[in-house]
Formats: sequence, structure tokens, C-alpha cells
Amino acid sequence: MDLNRKWLPGNYKYNNWNKAALKSVEKISSDSLLVYGNIGVWKTDSLLNSFSDFNKGFPKGIDNRRIYSLLSTRNNRLFAGTLFGLYEYDTEWKKIALPVKEERIVKIIEKNDSLLVLTRSGLLVANTNAKTLVFSKINVLPGEDSDNKVSLFRTVWVIHSGEIYGIAGKLLVDLVGLIFIFVTLSGLFYWLAPHLLKRVQASAKSRIKRINRFSLTWHNRLGYWSILILLLTTTTGMFLRPPLLIAIGNSEVNKLKHSKLDDPNPWDDKFRDLLFDETLNRFVVATSDGIYYSDDQFGSILRKYRVQPPVSIMGINVFEKISTGEYLVGSFSGIYKWIPEQGIVIDYFTKLPLNQGSASGSPFGAISVSGLITKPNGHQYLFDYAAGAIPMGDSESFAAMTDEVIKSSPISLWNTSQEIHTGRIWEFIAGPFYILVVPLTGLASVLILITGFFAWWIPYRRKAKNNTPVVEDGV
Repeated sequence: MDLNRKWLPGNYKYNNWNKAALKSVEKISSDSLLVYGNIGVWKTDSLLNSFSDFNKGFPKGIDNRRIYSLLSTRNNRLFAGTLFGLYEYDTEWKKIALPVKEERIVKIIEKNDSLLVLTRSGLLVANTNAKTLVFSKINVLPGEDSDNKVSLFRTVWVIHSGEIYGIAGKLLVDLVGLIFIFVTLSGLFYWLAPHLLKRVQASAKSRIKRINRFSLTWHNRLGYWSILILLLTTTTGMFLRPPLLIAIGNSEVNKLKHSKLDDPNPWDDKFRDLLFDETLNRFVVATSDGIYYSDDQFGSILRKYRVQPPVSIMGINVFEKISTGEYLVGSFSGIYKWIPEQGIVIDYFTKLPLNQGSASGSPFGAISVSGLITKPNGHQYLFDYAAGAIPMGDSESFAAMTDEVIKSSPISLWNTSQEIHTGRIWEFIAGPFYILVVPLTGLASVLILITGFFAWWIPYRRKAKNNTPVVEDGV
């Protein structure tokens, strides 16, 4: 289900290709290009002046055409890697079956006659000359620094979402959400009841009292039996957003046994991007643990580069080869020219060397890079998540978003819910201080839960000790 962006605050409206509307571009002929990103795939001319819809075949719903990678092969086959799977274009987009459960595609590349597809957890390969693609899994061995741990951020994430124990955990978190709603509404009613009794007729007072007694009874019972899971859900949520996120962003912990995290795959949910350096005959793999390389077609453990460019915990958005051994790496921490063999990292925007001491800290840089496009004429454009297209050097202004593109690019109801849940929806009121919404409401929730529990428990224990009947307090 999608919503028109006009119903949301102004900062959710597309303007100048912001909000990760565009990630990159793929050439399909001498005078035709495809641009892609969160708005799907759009066909344009070599100057990127006109745009036509190229999304036919994708399932209904804007999130189904969230494109992470696009590839036109040497034998003129066209593939798209999306949030929910791999597609090939033949008069329209058609989904390709993959031999994996997790189908979030992060990169598609070509090496000779091989099509390599990288998901968040695995690497697949097929022969591009085969009419029907048959994929096999490549066993990517651990990195040389592997300690079989997972990031604390991911651990907190799967605990908060319930994914840690699969569908049972997700259903439990759904139940927790319902309990939160009930204890909130019943708590409000308990507070309002005395005020209502002063303003209603005598005939209605007994009904209000009955409802309040029933409401308070179950408010206390549900609060008592679920206090620990309510506190756990609240505190884990607080650490999934800045500023508390910074405290756990670079930490690792042991995998929780018998949980979703206890996966034998050393790269479970860790792959982020992939490229092949033909001159070096080297695969370069970006992961949530850093950037690695393989010089033997993944035949041995991955080697980790000694000097790493800054990459936001939010993920890598630009990963391109400039020349042999030189790469562009962009994320919400900025964009950098990276020459790993020489240990050089240069800010691509300012052209200044990176101060390695500032490589950690906030997951956001001066420019939150969400994409990069280079026109056939060499003109280059960075895409900032908030500001949109930024011309580099003497490049002319990037073409404006057309009405057709904007009307065809709503926001999903799921994404809208996430924006509300994470507090980002309040940015139009609070500005950059919106990041305090989650920690402050989290602290308030923890305080209410703890004081509410003891407000019930202390009288309960006193009555139980005195062997007096325990009656729920009410008006």
C-alpha cells in the first residue's frame, strides 16, 4: 500500500532528486541511459533531459521497485537487483528464481560470461549465455579477521524486531505492541475517569466506574506479566537511533545461541557491495565489517585492507572503480577517493586528505551521499539524501524532476510507519533535534513502566503481607 507524499510534511516531498530517488545510471545504447534508485527505473537520453517510465513488470507497490543495482551485459541482457529479488527485462521486468531464502540484492556484476549476484548474505553465479539462468552458490570463506561475532547493532535490532526467534519472535513483538496500546489507553482512562465522573449524569457514573475497574484490573495484570518484555523492547529501540546508536555502532558481541544470529554463514546479512578490478584480477567486497579483497576467485579467506575509508553504519551507497587500484566509496559519512595499496583516503568533495582520527563517530557526514551519476560527457553529480543533486566541478545543473516522475513515486505505508516509529517524521518541527525524540520518549516510557509497576506492586505486597483481600484500586 502506498501513500501520496502530499499527505506528509514538506520534507518528504521529492525535490531535486533527493530522498535517494537516484542511485546511479546504466548505459543501454549510444543514446539511451537508465537511471535508477528508490523511484525505480527510468529511461532517459544521453544528456539526462527527458524521462520515461521503465518499470513495467515490477509488482504493485513503490518498495517493489526500489533498485539497488542495474546491469546491461555484453550480450545485451538487462538485469535489476531490487529489495525483493532479481529481475530480467524482456518487454517487461520478470522475476528470476534464486536458490536462496533471502533475496535482497545489493549488487550485480559481470565477469567474462559469468553473472555474479550479491545478496546481503551470499554470492551467486550463473552463465549469461544460458537462455534460462541457473544459479549456483559461491562459498565465500570468512575474512582474515573473522572472530565469528556479530555487530551489537544487529543484535539489538533483531531483539527489538523479534526476528531473533523467527516468526514466533515477530508475533511476540506484535503482541507487545498490542499490550503497549492497551496499557496506554487504559492508563489514560484511569487518569480521566475522576474528571469524567464530575461532569456526567448520575446514570452514567456506574458505567464509568465498571469500565474503569475492568480497565485497571487488566492494566495491572498485563503490566505485571509483561513488564520485562516491555522494558526490553523500549530500551533496545532507544539504541537503534542516534545519538545512542553511536555508543553501539562499532561494537561486536558473540552470537546468541539457537537464535537467528547463530548462522554458520560467516557473512550472514553482512554483504553490502561488490566490484571486480580487471587489471588486478581482484574482487573487492564491501561488508558491514569493512572492505575485503580476493585475488583467487574466492578460493581462500578474504583479505582485509589495512586502511579503510569511512562508511556509515547506514550502509554503502557508492562503490565504483576510478582506475586500477583506485575506488570511490560513498555513504552517509561522505564520499572518498580511496587508494588502499597506498593507504590514501581523500575527501572526494573537498579534495583534502582524510584525518584518520575523525573516521569514527557520527554516522552522518557533511554530505549524506545516497548516489553518484556520471554522464557520458564526463559531468558528474553527487546525490545528497536531503539536498538531492549536487553538480561536481564545472558540471551544469542536473535536470529537474518531472511531474510524471513525482506522481509515480509515492511512499509506502510501511515506510511511512517507520518514519513515524523512528521519530524522523518530526524533523519538520524540531529540525536536527528530531533525533532526540526516540531517546527522550524511550526514557519517559521506561520511567512510566518502572514507576507504574512499583505503584501497583508496593500496595499489592502490603495487602498480601497483611492477608487482606487484594482488590484492584479504582474509582
